[in-house]
Amino acid sequence: MVNLYIKFFSMHLKSQMQYKASFFITVAANVLVSLGSLVGIIFMFTRFNEVAGFTFEDILLCFAILLAAFSLAETFGRGFDLFPQMLGNGEFDRALVRPRPIIFMVLSMKMEFVRVARAVTAAMIFAYVIPNSHIIWTWARVVTLILMVLCGAIVFFGLFVIYAAFTFFTIEGLEFMNIFTNGGQEHGRYPFSIYGRGVLKFLTYIVPLALVQYYPLLFLLGHEDGLFYMLVPLLATLFLIPAYGFFRFGLSRYKSTGS
Repeated sequence: MVNLYIKFFSMHLKSQMQYKASFFITVAANVLVSLGSLVGIIFMFTRFNEVAGFTFEDILLCFAILLAAFSLAETFGRGFDLFPQMLGNGEFDRALVRPRPIIFMVLSMKMEFVRVARAVTAAMIFAYVIPNSHIIWTWARVVTLILMVLCGAIVFFGLFVIYAAFTFFTIEGLEFMNIFTNGGQEHGRYPFSIYGRGVLKFLTYIVPLALVQYYPLLFLLGHEDGLFYMLVPLLATLFLIPAYGFFRFGLSRYKSTGS
């Protein structure tokens, strides 16, 4: 199945690179849009030296981590993000009759590589903040940073799956899910603790974005120590279990139009 996914990956990449100028112009435009959020942070720190004890470099690191995670989830999980369109135009019905798991088919049918623009922006921020931060980059902190990005992508992917599952009942996508997907990425430019204890608890126990952002960030910055804070992003991957279960529940209630 891995080889088949690689073939789908290659097909999507080749098709989107047929118009290279358009592809790279779109990526560049999306990079500029992402940098707009960075400009807001820079302007704020012209007036304040820190936010809730976090410095400019700390905030940039926090911002880049969730930006990279969201970019990975959006690039490879685009099928679930566009699931209402697939359900409406009959693509999902075609996926159901193919001899592969439905999750795999939805993943393979949609990939948009222009979404890597956010990852490009995150890489630019990492290139600045890593050598300029006060963090001593031990192997443990490097591993933690990688886990934050990869596990963050998994949490966002789980949110896309839940968004798709709601579509089985509503036909149209529910825009309130953008509060957790795009909204989570936007508000995640700052440590979640600054939004209050209630929000932090919600993003710890319900939608575990704080497990891939706030708590391991404390480990990176030296505010907390111990293996738990280093590996806590792995706990966030358990979010896929209820997300997948909800998708299967919705699928069991799905009835095709037959057209």
